[in-house]
Amino acid sequence: MVSTTAPGSVAGNHCGGDLSAKSIARLGVELFFASFVVLFQELALIRWLPGQVRALAYFPNLILLSAFLGLGLGCLRAGRRPLLWLWPVSLLVVIAAGFAMSRVAFTQNSVTEHLWLLYYDLPHDAAVVGDVRLPIVLAFVLSALAFVPLGQLVAERLREFQARSGALWGYCCDILGSLAGVITFAACGFLETFPVIWFAVVLLAGFVFFTAQGRLRPAYGAVAALALVLVAQAERAERYSPYYAIRASQEPGGAGVEILANGSLHQVAVSFDETRPAVNDWHKSVRIGYHVPYRFLPQPPRRVLVLGAGTGNDVAVALAEGAEQVDAVEIDPVILQLGVTRHPDRPYAPARVRAINTDARSFLNESREEYDLIVFGTLDSMTRLSALSNVRLDNFVYTRDCLHAARARLSPRGGIVMYFAVGTSYIDDRLAGMLFEAFGEPPIVIRRFSQLFNTIYMGGPAFAGQLPDERAAIGAYFAQAQGVELPDDDWPYLYLQGRTISGFYLTLMAVFATLALAGVAAASGEMRRSLSSRRRMDTEMFCFGLAFLLLETKSVTAMNLVWGATWLTSAIVFGAILAMVLFATGWMQLRPIPWTVSVAGLVVSLLLAYFTPVHLLLRLNLAVKLGLSALFVGTPIFFASACFALLFRERAEADVAFGWNLLGAVAGGLLECLSMVIGIKALSLVALLAYMVAVLVRLRAQAAAAAPLTVTAVGGGKLAAPL
Repeated sequence: MVSTTAPGSVAGNHCGGDLSAKSIARLGVELFFASFVVLFQELALIRWLPGQVRALAYFPNLILLSAFLGLGLGCLRAGRRPLLWLWPVSLLVVIAAGFAMSRVAFTQNSVTEHLWLLYYDLPHDAAVVGDVRLPIVLAFVLSALAFVPLGQLVAERLREFQARSGALWGYCCDILGSLAGVITFAACGFLETFPVIWFAVVLLAGFVFFTAQGRLRPAYGAVAALALVLVAQAERAERYSPYYAIRASQEPGGAGVEILANGSLHQVAVSFDETRPAVNDWHKSVRIGYHVPYRFLPQPPRRVLVLGAGTGNDVAVALAEGAEQVDAVEIDPVILQLGVTRHPDRPYAPARVRAINTDARSFLNESREEYDLIVFGTLDSMTRLSALSNVRLDNFVYTRDCLHAARARLSPRGGIVMYFAVGTSYIDDRLAGMLFEAFGEPPIVIRRFSQLFNTIYMGGPAFAGQLPDERAAIGAYFAQAQGVELPDDDWPYLYLQGRTISGFYLTLMAVFATLALAGVAAASGEMRRSLSSRRRMDTEMFCFGLAFLLLETKSVTAMNLVWGATWLTSAIVFGAILAMVLFATGWMQLRPIPWTVSVAGLVVSLLLAYFTPVHLLLRLNLAVKLGLSALFVGTPIFFASACFALLFRERAEADVAFGWNLLGAVAGGLLECLSMVIGIKALSLVALLAYMVAVLVRLRAQAAAAAPLTVTAVGGGKLAAPL
C-alpha cells in the first residue's frame, strides 16, 4: 500500500493567485476522489488480477510496485499535456489483458501436477505458454500505465493547494482519500462483493473528473461499460471471500464437493461416514489416509484442535474417531461456511464442534486451552510452486516457533499431526525436522499417497513407542544430514530451497528496475539529465524512498504475525501507516521538529524495532499489545516522514526530487526479496543503512557549503572567502 504521494511530500511549484472558498472546496473534493480512486483501484487489481493470471498470486507486491511507479511517472508529468482521457482506456486494457490471459496456462521449467492445479478450471485444449515471466512483466507494465494519469491528476491538485491554500490541507485531502479507499475496499471484502462491484466503484468515483468534460463523457461511459462487461464475462467464481475467488462443484466421480480457489483445486470435501460405501477407489484412498494417525494412538483423543479446518474433513474424521470436543480453526469465512452447508457429513453441526474463524497462528498465540491432538490440515501445501512464493497465508504456520506454540497447547499425553502434499525432499526434511526439534525425538513419517496429501508427520507423547525402527532411521538421517535449515518466524520460507535469491527472481528484478529507469527518463527531461550525470543524482531522496518501502513491508509482515495474517489486520495496518504519515506531515507543518532530533528519533526507533523480539508482543493482553504494536510500527514511520518533509522543502526541482524518491521506492520494493536471504527482521537494518547513507550525504553537502573557498592570488598569496 502506498499513499498517492511520497511520505511527507507535496509535489508541485508555486504559481500564485487566489482561489475562492468554493473553488478550494472543489479542489479538495477532486483531490479526495483522486486519492480514493488510486487506492481502491490498486486494491481491486491486487485482488482481481491474481484470480485471472494465477502466477501473479505469488508476487504480492507486484501491483503495489507498478502502482507506485505509475503514480510517480504521472507526478513527473504535472503541468504538461493532460492524460486524463488515458485513465479509463488504460484500465480497460488491463482488464482486457487479464481476461485474455485467464484462458492461458502459464508454466515454468516443467509441467508438474502441482503447477497444473493452478489451471484446474481450464479446458484440456487451453493454450500453454512455458514461461510465467511473460504475464508477470506484462501485468506490471499495463498496471503502471493505468496509474500514470491518476498520478498527474493528484500532483496537479497538490500543486494548486501548495500555491493557493497551503500544502497541509492538500496533503490532508490526499491521505483522507487514501484512507477512505482502504476502508471502502475492506467493507467490500467483508460484504463478499464481486469484482464487477469493485470496478464499478472505481469508475463511478472517477466520473467526478469527467462531469465538466462534455465531449468525453459519452466516451467515458462507453469505455466504463465495456470494462464492466469484460469483468463480468471473466467471472467464474460463485462467491468471493477476503482471500479467494471461490467456486464449489460436485467432484466428477461423485466422491465429494470440490472447492476451487482462484481457479485452482483447493480442497475436496468428502464423506467419512462408514455407513456409506466408498464411491470409488479415489474416495476409499482418501478415507484410509485421513484415519492413519488415529491407528497409532493408544486411546481416542478427548479434545482435538484442527488448524486449517477448511470445509471440515479433519473435523469429520476426529468426530468419527470419538473426539468429545473439536475446535476447528479456519481463516477463510466463506470456505468455513461452505463446510457448514456443503460437506456431505455436516461436521460443523454437532454441539461438540466449535468453529473459529481466525488465523491458525493467531489462535495458537492467544489460546490457553489444552488439547490431546492438534491436527495441521493441508494448509495450501502446493509445494512445487516454491520458486514463486513470498510471505503467504501459511508461512507463519510452518515454522519452528509455531510448532513450539502448538506443543505448549498439548496435554501431557498429547500429539501433533501434519498432513502434507510433499513435492521436494528439502520440504520433507524441514517438516520432519521441526517436529524433531519440538519434541526432542524423531517423528513418525508415513509416506502414503492419499489423493489430497502424500505424507503424514506425527510427533509428541501421544505417539511414544510407535514404529521404533523407522524413527531410529529418521534420527540417524538427521544426525548425518548437513544444511537442513528449519524455517522460523524471521525466515518463514518453508518453500524456498535455501537462503538465496534465485535466478528467476533476479531476472524479474532486473527487468522491473530497467522499466522503472526507462519510464522515469521518458517522463521527465530533468530526470534524463539527472540520470546521465552521477553528480546530479539525488542520493538522499533515493535512499529515503528505498528505506520507506522496506520499512512499510517489514511493518506489515510483523503485524500479520502479531495479529494474524487476516484481511482485517492488513487493512488496519495499511490505514495506520497512512494515518501516521498524515499526522507527521501535519506536525511538521505546525511545529517542525529539528533535523537532528528527527534523525535521532528515526535511528533509535529502528534499532528498538530490530532488537525487540516480536514474539514478546504475542503474549500480552489486548490493550497492551495494541499500544505497543502502534509504537512498534508508528514511531519509525513518524520520524521517517518528519525527516522526509525537511528534505523535500529544500529541493528546488520538486519533480526531479520526487523522481529519485520514486526510483528509490521501486528499488526498496525489489530489495524486499533480501528477506529470503537475511530474514525479515534484518530489513530494519537495511532501511537504517539507507537512511544513514542519506544523512551522511547531507552532512557532507553541508560541510562543503560551509568550507572556505580558497583562491590562489598573484604572487603566491591566498585569499579565503566563505561559500
